[in-house]
Amino acid sequence: MHRLSYLLACATLMSSAGCRNQDTATAAVSDRPAHVDSIVPRAEALRRFQAGARPVDGLAGGAGSRDSLVADFVRALETRDTAGLRRLLLDRNEFAFLYYPTARQGLPPYDLAPELFWFMLQSGSDKGLPRALGRRGGRPLELQGYRCDSLPTREGRNVVWGPCLLRHGEGGRLIEERLFGLIVERDGRFKFVDYGNRL
Repeated sequence: MHRLSYLLACATLMSSAGCRNQDTATAAVSDRPAHVDSIVPRAEALRRFQAGARPVDGLAGGAGSRDSLVADFVRALETRDTAGLRRLLLDRNEFAFLYYPTARQGLPPYDLAPELFWFMLQSGSDKGLPRALGRRGGRPLELQGYRCDSLPTREGRNVVWGPCLLRHGEGGRLIEERLFGLIVERDGRFKFVDYGNRL
């Protein structure tokens, strides 16, 4: 990928999905690209990426509302339920067929290739989720609420919320911090795009 395109895409992700703090509790080494060919047209790059995924027509798991998704995240973090946390997270199939095709980071002027975009999300979660589990997991979070950017981004049939800040108690004081990345809503289902955070 041309260096300027990469830097622009990275800057966008840092402000929205968190370029330094992308996601995935379930990242597999085999999913990670050793090389991304910047000459391949976007349509062909997506076709190749989708060839390694299973077609889906809707989000599986997740939650039926944004509030429920955040509440489920907090409960799973409090109990260190990694399987529960994985069910709330966008998987590779959903990314390939439902999220990436209309994601602004994959469109001009950013043109982030699907392999690289997915790798960045996984890398952020690989770092972010263990930090969240280590620093906030296994104990009551005393959830007080959360807030996201007031205006979501509409990308095709997807509505993307965030970044969001979670408010919770700790030692008698109120803390507001980012414990997860963006939230995607599609056809009434909600999932996390990534678990990048600011811990």
